[in-house]
Amino acid sequence: MGYAEKRSTYYRGRYKIAPGKYGTVKDDQGRTIKFKGKREAEQAADAEEAKVREGTRRDPSLGAETFGEYVNRWFEDIELADTTMQNYRREIEVHLLPEFGERPLNLIQSRDVTAWERKLKAVGYAKESVKTYRARLHLVLADAVDEGLIPSNPAARRRGRGKRAGRSGHRGPEKVITSPLGILLIAERLAVLSGRDDEFVATVLKGYSGMRFGEVVGLERRFVRHRAVRVEWQLVELDSGELVRCPPKDDSYRTLDIPEWLHVLVHDHIARTRPRPCPCHGHTYVFSSFGTVRRWGGNGQPTVRDVAKLAGVSKGTVSNVLNHPEVVAEETRLRVTEAMAELDYLRGRTPEETAAHWRRKGFGSRLFHPAVTGQYEKVGARPRRPVPVVAEPWMPGTLVQGRGASARATACWVPIAPGLTPHGLRHSHRTHMEDLGTPKVLMDERMGHMDGSVSARYAHVTDEMRIRLMAGLTRRWEASLDARLAMCPRSSVAVLDALLRARAAGVFSQNSPNEGAEGGSDPL
Repeated sequence: MGYAEKRSTYYRGRYKIAPGKYGTVKDDQGRTIKFKGKREAEQAADAEEAKVREGTRRDPSLGAETFGEYVNRWFEDIELADTTMQNYRREIEVHLLPEFGERPLNLIQSRDVTAWERKLKAVGYAKESVKTYRARLHLVLADAVDEGLIPSNPAARRRGRGKRAGRSGHRGPEKVITSPLGILLIAERLAVLSGRDDEFVATVLKGYSGMRFGEVVGLERRFVRHRAVRVEWQLVELDSGELVRCPPKDDSYRTLDIPEWLHVLVHDHIARTRPRPCPCHGHTYVFSSFGTVRRWGGNGQPTVRDVAKLAGVSKGTVSNVLNHPEVVAEETRLRVTEAMAELDYLRGRTPEETAAHWRRKGFGSRLFHPAVTGQYEKVGARPRRPVPVVAEPWMPGTLVQGRGASARATACWVPIAPGLTPHGLRHSHRTHMEDLGTPKVLMDERMGHMDGSVSARYAHVTDEMRIRLMAGLTRRWEASLDARLAMCPRSSVAVLDALLRARAAGVFSQNSPNEGAEGGSDPL
């Protein structure tokens, strides 16, 4: 007897074609028929199953359509998140279609899939990437099996066949995490690199809340509450460069408690920056990008190269006119400034031009990677190089930029946590909660994870659990501030410098002989 299967916005009819095998009701062109109602789909499925029992439903060309034809129809039928659809499309177009696109479904064999997998590894694709591509092929062919187009899935990995025993194949690369002091130092360096306090606040918030990168980027002002932030949306960057506002991953809506000190840090940041609605989404976000929108160099606007060409000088001379006019001859300087005026070249940037949102690659390569490794990433023919600083103040130093930066620098940064990624801060937060003895039910709530076990169904979060966690996170934050204070009492990052001075004043008052012995000191 046929039945109706509920899809995202429609029903499809399913009927039995053989023991354990089912087909899908399709039209004459082989496309799945999308029924609006459940009853209509059931009736169509019953009719097709009757044909199978009568022997009139057998299609001699069953499974003869090519993989490319089938996967195109398959892709039209699925409806997932924008980012997932993007990833599926990329994997299908780049890795599956070139190999299997022209092959009939019923001629794809297990040995073909194995040979393709080995070819990808030989080319140099990472083991985890190859595993993902095979999983995508398995998913597509599994639906072809369900529809009765092929008898079995050639991409299925038969357990223990042709492989030695063990679990090494399931091992992934070790995830790098960092300590509370590491979070503080990385946040400080990020602020030095960007030249503002925003990255410091955002990194500390991420490290002490476990929010995903897209959730921090998509944090709206209205969802910052008293000692809590609400995760309702995230901003995800597609391959096209578009930032899409979508629900958090796996619909993990949640309210995250934050300690009092972090609440003050975030609210002071909002009061200082006075965020306004972004032009792309019309919503007021807590954090904006460290970069700015160029007023030249694109869409026909003049560049430094254009100015240099018109003035008859090098780009370096134009740079000196902009940054160090005292070293340029007066005649040359006038010639360059006249060229700028003629081309309407605008070097300045205003606060209104600040880019609306961080981009994952730009944030990672230009800020996060140098902060955690102490080195700028390789760009084109330019190799990796240390981040040059002037060791004043001693921690973390003052960033040196421009021509001859290495020669003018007196020090460089040492690595803090090589291999750490922005997502690694989320792993770090989970590990810190484990160290503090946080109950699993509260950890899952903060991370946005779903535990479907019976024991989790009977576990509930209490106010006492939240209070203990906030107290533990506060102790760790204060300990990291004390450790940073012991390294150097000042910072070139304004918000951290204020925190260090306040912390130093508190420690001094506690240990001052005028206060007596009752004051004590922070055990951490």
